[in-house]
Amino acid sequence: MTVRPIAQNGGVREGGPRVLTAPHLPWPHGFTLRDGGVSEGPFASLNLGLSSGDDPARVEANRRRVLADLGVTRDEVCAFHQVHGARVLDGDPTWFGERADAVVSAVPGRLLVVSVADCLPLLYFDPVSGAAAAAHCGWRGTVAGLAAAVVERLRERYGSRPQDLRVAIGPGIQGACYQVGEEVASAYRLAGFPPELAREDDEGRYRLDLPAANRWLLERSGVPPDAVWSAGVCTHCDEERFFSHRRDAGVSGRHWAFIRVPRT
Repeated sequence: MTVRPIAQNGGVREGGPRVLTAPHLPWPHGFTLRDGGVSEGPFASLNLGLSSGDDPARVEANRRRVLADLGVTRDEVCAFHQVHGARVLDGDPTWFGERADAVVSAVPGRLLVVSVADCLPLLYFDPVSGAAAAAHCGWRGTVAGLAAAVVERLRERYGSRPQDLRVAIGPGIQGACYQVGEEVASAYRLAGFPPELAREDDEGRYRLDLPAANRWLLERSGVPPDAVWSAGVCTHCDEERFFSHRRDAGVSGRHWAFIRVPRT
């Protein structure tokens, strides 16, 4: 895992947005940190989401910074209104105009974006077909099998073979911090997930391991375990670098996870 400026080929502004990157994804990609923007208060400073009360003008300025550093125009972006489901879009440009939780594309120049603040972002890359994907996997999307649905859509749309895929699981709330009730643990049991992914704690509730649940889905779909990389960083614990919806009682910013299909 490496922290670096978003813009890596010149034109990097001092104090600008930074991202975490995965070691096995060669295409431009990243998981944004919370510094490098203009938002204030609980949204300081690179808040990229409008859903929790930040000044829309500041969010727009933050989004412009990210797109400028990436050298991407808005009409190349595939971003959508996330609904905690399992709908996967084909990667036509949309500026939050569709309702879905994942997107696939092999069109040069496309920037695939998901927004998160505790839920897991997953980025996919197929070195054979040249396709990519991005997915937003909260507990509902995970129990609905979204990570596996993306693998299937890549196969259907681009002929991608699961054994060729590389997947990066970005920062998100980790199992020790993710306390859920019986209704959530029961949903995972009924969906066939291993029971150890939702362990009962000392308070009579459960600790849900979302990264492990998504690894399980990917491996069942045929993605090799050593092709799945996880940041292993807890957004709930790391207040300096990450927003957290749960830690901050819903008043927090949002990160972007993105991957861009290179222009030919």
